[in-house]
Amino acid sequence: MASGKEIHPEDLPPELTEPASIDTSFDDWEQRLRQWVEFNLMEGETELLNNAVPRFEAIMIEAALKCSGGRRQDAAKLLGWGRNTLTRKIRSLGLEL
Repeated sequence: MASGKEIHPEDLPPELTEPASIDTSFDDWEQRLRQWVEFNLMEGETELLNNAVPRFEAIMIEAALKCSGGRRQDAAKLLGWGRNTLTRKIRSLGLEL
């Protein structure tokens, strides 16, 4: 805790001063997806694929656009699509980017 009215970096807790770590253990994403599917099916969800695919595509599009600095042509290439396909998907998913 700071002893005066000024707060110095050394007064802050480590979680605020240390660089954020990024979880790079993506090896189990398929297992997590499998668990999510099984859970939702056991809960009685129907049309699971019809609901999951648009969500999946939206996440992929948002990540590609972020990675490309918002450049749709580059984002489309990252996804293996053409720019027109990306634009159509953005429109059909109702993404406001």
